[in-house]
Amino acid sequence: MFNNVLLAIDLNHDASWKKALPTALDLVRQSSGTLHLLAVLPDFGMSIVGSFFPRGFEKEALEKMQADLLAFVAANVPDDVKSECHLGHGHVTEQILSKASGVGADVIVMASHPPDDVRDFLVGSNASGVVHRSPVSVLVVRG
Repeated sequence: MFNNVLLAIDLNHDASWKKALPTALDLVRQSSGTLHLLAVLPDFGMSIVGSFFPRGFEKEALEKMQADLLAFVAANVPDDVKSECHLGHGHVTEQILSKASGVGADVIVMASHPPDDVRDFLVGSNASGVVHRSPVSVLVVRG
């Protein structure tokens, strides 16, 4: 049923994948499909913020993230599951939606923090943004 499952994770926060990864693996195994793992490096936003970082910082951060994502897959995704690694750079919600479209995802799986009105108001919720704008099903796994 779900041949292409996109799992959005934050490599710096175990809660973004501890419960969501087993769910995504179950979905992929049911269809012998592909698990697409996506990690996103947020952009700096305003250019003045970027000026505080050394030249080449973003490139180096993306290279490290790629290596970390490959190591994550090697350690956490069983060999019997076909998987592909993807990096995004920019606005997290937009990167998730763009990659879902790009890989032809049938479903997006992602974790969400427990509801917190203050955090949602001040920071916004990536899961909420994806749910509201996604043209495909989104499975939100509570952490």
